[in-house]
Amino acid sequence: MPRARHAVQNQVAEWSYSSGRSYADPFNEVDLDVVFTGCGGTWRVPAFWAGDNEWRVRFSPPEPGEYQFETACSDTANTDLHGQRGVVQVHPYSGSNPLLTHGALRVSKDRRHLEHADGTPFFWLGDTWWMAFAERLGWPEDFQLLVADRVAKGFTVIQIVAGLYPDMPRFDERGRNEAGLAWERDYERINPAYFDMADLRLQWLVRSGLMPCVLACWGYYLPWLGVAKMKQHWRYVIARWGAYPVVWCLAGEGAMPYYLSQTREKDTRDQIAGWTELGRYVRQTDPYKRLITIHPTEVGRDQIDDDSVLDFEMLQTGHGGYSSMPNTFGKLTRAYDRQPTMPTFVAEFNYEGMAHGAGDEIQRLGFWGSMLSGAFGHTYGANGLWQVNTRSRPYGPSPHGNTWGDLPWEDAHRLPGSQHVGLGARLLQRYPWWCFEPHQEWVEPAAGQDDRFAPYAGGIAGQVRLVYSFWSSRYPIKVKNIESDVSYRSFFFDPRTGQQHTIGAVKPESDGTWKVPHYPTMADWVLVLERV
Repeated sequence: MPRARHAVQNQVAEWSYSSGRSYADPFNEVDLDVVFTGCGGTWRVPAFWAGDNEWRVRFSPPEPGEYQFETACSDTANTDLHGQRGVVQVHPYSGSNPLLTHGALRVSKDRRHLEHADGTPFFWLGDTWWMAFAERLGWPEDFQLLVADRVAKGFTVIQIVAGLYPDMPRFDERGRNEAGLAWERDYERINPAYFDMADLRLQWLVRSGLMPCVLACWGYYLPWLGVAKMKQHWRYVIARWGAYPVVWCLAGEGAMPYYLSQTREKDTRDQIAGWTELGRYVRQTDPYKRLITIHPTEVGRDQIDDDSVLDFEMLQTGHGGYSSMPNTFGKLTRAYDRQPTMPTFVAEFNYEGMAHGAGDEIQRLGFWGSMLSGAFGHTYGANGLWQVNTRSRPYGPSPHGNTWGDLPWEDAHRLPGSQHVGLGARLLQRYPWWCFEPHQEWVEPAAGQDDRFAPYAGGIAGQVRLVYSFWSSRYPIKVKNIESDVSYRSFFFDPRTGQQHTIGAVKPESDGTWKVPHYPTMADWVLVLERV
């Protein structure tokens, strides 16, 4: 009996298998799985090719106890890889990392938010680092500095692409990291050294308490690779990172053809069908059943043919500043009401610093309008950070010839909107935010189809009410339908600084309405009513 290996609950245990038999093309010739059995479950974990004739497996046991395992190789005659048995003794996790303490993510029973395996609600405050595996965001100093900044501001998720990036043609050198590109020319085989460097960054995110939302690629790579090769890419990503607390995103802008495509309608149809098939493949291949979504051109469920492929829905609502607000909240409201019910939020919205009208005030309006309209979280983005401009090496033009901007990431990560959405998340997390519901009937005037800049209201009836006013000087506001048997106290919350301005007891009229006092300044404010 082989010596037992030791592991810790929810943490990654890793070891390797070496083949005495050489293969001309091991990545394409050999698949290796390791089947774990124990604690009432079975996990068929894909191993990844690590270069030469070595394969590595990563296992994250969900419960303490004993697990037995056996390797299963596509070359059953290779006894170095096939039929190897062993035991893993798993000890309880006793650390403080919330991603490991509370367990994997799942969809809540009401299908409105995400929660951990132990029932702890998960607040999604995401940031957009599409190209952060590239060498322009240097390892370790640059990457670790940016992680520390986002942790301090309260972010919980980082959206990041596994090597096949947006906004560039295939095999563009801007996609390199310190070990080259993610794939060899003509997509013959994966480059393990690229993923070794990406490992360091992803592992640092997890160690720091940030959930990676991993996009395998941008959607337009699917016609270039084909479904079979894209399955190889996805299998490799799952083998590398599935044991970590991650969320899967099938692709970025899944149904969008390549920028210069001459067959756009065909590409869109093929990509929708292909990503549907790949969504099923990911669900079948991932032994940990990590949550699956897709980043859309507009609406996540419109990027695939089968809603059951997705666990939650992302929206992209535009980069037009003020002019994009009607589309943003119209899409969110329709997605919130769409059946079957699915947790929904805005995943791409007005990158701060992009073009005109995408400043910090728009970030606050997008965040608060979304959270009080039923979103379970929000994702921020800063222009210059998503593509990782550096002072000496701006990213440069997209395939269509335009350049989004040259603000270096060192400046972009300090844009004030990132601080402001973090302050908003912290205020919401004082309360059982996962029980919040939209309540536009609580405020007059109220944002709606005719005016998306009027106030937004939400909360828990009889417990807490929040009203966000973008134009505090434009609207004299009334809070309505105040319960006659509930006493509230109130304060103004400054969404730019986090400071509170006490108002005091709420004294409604006999009809349940209360005229809100003048705001401290002529800016945007959050009004909070708490049950005494």
